[in-house]
Amino acid sequence: MNEQFNREELNRMRNDPDNYKWGFFYYNPNDHRIFVPRRKGIGLSLNWANPYAYLIIFGIMLFAVLMGRF
Repeated sequence: MNEQFNREELNRMRNDPDNYKWGFFYYNPNDHRIFVPRRKGIGLSLNWANPYAYLIIFGIMLFAVLMGRF
């Protein structure tokens, strides 16, 4: 996970369809980034192979539940 990639290699990994589950979820354990640019359109996607992605989603859900109680 400490491997460093140049920009071209990161773009190649991002555009590789084999790194997407169901064509939608980016999952690449070789990519150290949590957020990656989307293949199409504007915005970012989560790298679901990175454990911090699950912490981010859990934090968002916890925040929504807590805000719904008040």
